[in-house]
Amino acid sequence: MKDFLNMKIDAAISSALEEMNIVKPTPIQEEAIPHLLVGKDVIGQAQTGTGKTFAYAIPMLEKIDVSSLVIQALVMCPTRELSLQVCKEIEKLAKNLKVKVAAIYGGESYDKQFKALAKRPQIIIGTPGRIIDHIERGTLKLKNVSYLVLDEADEMLKMGFEQDMETILKEVPKERQTSLFSATLPSWVRMASTKYMIQPVTIRIENKTLTVDRIKEVLYYVKKEQKKDLLLRVLDFYQLSSVMIFANTKAMVDELVLYLQERHFNVDGLHGDLKQMSRDRVMQSFRLGSIGIMIATDVAARGIDIDDIEAIINFDIPQENEIYVHRIGRTGRAGKTGLAITLATTRQKKRIEEIEMYTKSKFDVAEIPTPKQIQTRYQKNITERILNGLEDAANNHTFDNLLLDLSRKTTDPTPIIIRLLELLGENEKRVYTPIDTVRPRVKPDVNRPVSNWVYVSLNVGSKENVRPNQLVNYLHDTITIHREHIGKIVIQKEATYLEVHYQALKYFKELSKKKYMGKPISYKQVRALPKR
Repeated sequence: MKDFLNMKIDAAISSALEEMNIVKPTPIQEEAIPHLLVGKDVIGQAQTGTGKTFAYAIPMLEKIDVSSLVIQALVMCPTRELSLQVCKEIEKLAKNLKVKVAAIYGGESYDKQFKALAKRPQIIIGTPGRIIDHIERGTLKLKNVSYLVLDEADEMLKMGFEQDMETILKEVPKERQTSLFSATLPSWVRMASTKYMIQPVTIRIENKTLTVDRIKEVLYYVKKEQKKDLLLRVLDFYQLSSVMIFANTKAMVDELVLYLQERHFNVDGLHGDLKQMSRDRVMQSFRLGSIGIMIATDVAARGIDIDDIEAIINFDIPQENEIYVHRIGRTGRAGKTGLAITLATTRQKKRIEEIEMYTKSKFDVAEIPTPKQIQTRYQKNITERILNGLEDAANNHTFDNLLLDLSRKTTDPTPIIIRLLELLGENEKRVYTPIDTVRPRVKPDVNRPVSNWVYVSLNVGSKENVRPNQLVNYLHDTITIHREHIGKIVIQKEATYLEVHYQALKYFKELSKKKYMGKPISYKQVRALPKR
């Protein structure tokens, strides 16, 4: 493997890397940077934590003309969190350069962004919707952009940003260098890339490198109605201090947060309905350890990059194999071991097999912890904590007066120790709901849908100025469909086509007698999405 010194990058950038103790490039950096440095378009598949930001940011900074105070590079991201993270990473990399960077995204005041743009940055990072807003206001000029990055392109396309992306690209010169980075590279992402790129070099990490050897993958089978009871047992059994729990819908995130808070866990949730201030508070609390459990949807979790996550729990199994890999890659970092726990129903056995085939690894199917096993595990943990701290405790005189007072009342320390342990473990006393032992069926479940997604068309389109985010918000507010139940969106002049989770299809019946932009709205189920 090369190191950055051999890649002939600017000394100021090399110095910044050295200050961050980064010497050797990651595989995605080693393969992408040379192509980008010579001006080629690049498609790169890279998971969170593989260094993809530096893979495109180092060549970007090499090409910035610091004497020119115009926008020369644009990075598009699907979420506010990822935009902020990318901005911070590029600022760290450019600390020795006279380069100005600005992040523009929804959920933040325009005044703050107006001031940032007035400083004439050379690099812009932002979400498609807010970028378009600034273009329309005349506060963002992209005619000098020569370096374009589509970060997490799969998520942007899945969220229906393709039309917004094309609107933005009309403002960017055709003579430019484009790089597309994506956690997954399904065929529809590759097809879309042909619109934006010229003879791109494709860098795809093989499946064998997608999973982390240091991660133990544990699987529990349970009845659907008992998943929350099992989650409680799992948390008590493993006694995790930093864990991310993934749910597929915002509603489930809220439900789990309330369920665990009522049982005295330090937990909070993260999803798209939260205001930016609340999202920042939750993230900061998790980073600092004041909350040990964060429950999130996949979209909300994009851009979260924390090295010390002990474990992740898939309360809901993701619909895509790549997303599973993306989730579990958040643990087992920085040379540490990690734990990935998945809760599944027997109906999902085929889905589990699909994940195993994709990751080329097997789940460790575990027995549901019994109350006695949980108690034994807890007591073992307490013993280790006490014994590990005995040496330091000998020099701690904080409790001298208390110990003296207790010694006057009894000469037998055993009851005192027992009582202290009881007090210490009061929050751990639980009455667990009985959970049935289940096993996957050998025969396939004929009632299981071949795909969890179906397709519908709406009788409104670009003629009614339909925008992806506005439509998603409309469906959420009107018929209570969450973003996670909506997949790809294709907007045409007279109609809009959506990929919808089959469980959410029934809610579309409530659209009758509703209006969108003043027009009565209707839907019908179709066999497939139209080609992009």
